[in-house]
Amino acid sequence: MRYLADVDLLATAVEAACREADPAFRRINIEILGNTDAFVHTHIWPRHEWERPELVTKPVWQYEPTNWSDPETALGPQHDALRARIADHLHRLAGEDETVGPKPRGRLSA
Repeated sequence: MRYLADVDLLATAVEAACREADPAFRRINIEILGNTDAFVHTHIWPRHEWERPELVTKPVWQYEPTNWSDPETALGPQHDALRARIADHLHRLAGEDETVGPKPRGRLSA
């Protein structure tokens, strides 16, 4: 339950930051996997209207593998401001008392 609450918290922060940063923000995809790596892990993918029409409604793993290493599309310093926004949203969503832990307030919580 704690893992899912943390995933929800991060997905909510990513959604808020992406919505602020790009008017073409469409939605968040959350994928919880445990296939290649021998541990459960989660991918949180922001999706946008500017994605290629044949891919925008499909899982992101259908993109060409080179998409993730291409300097034009790879994660890098050009994303520092977005990472800072995500961190700001995480801190706000988690509340001020970080010794208690995050308070679930996103999509999955009631």
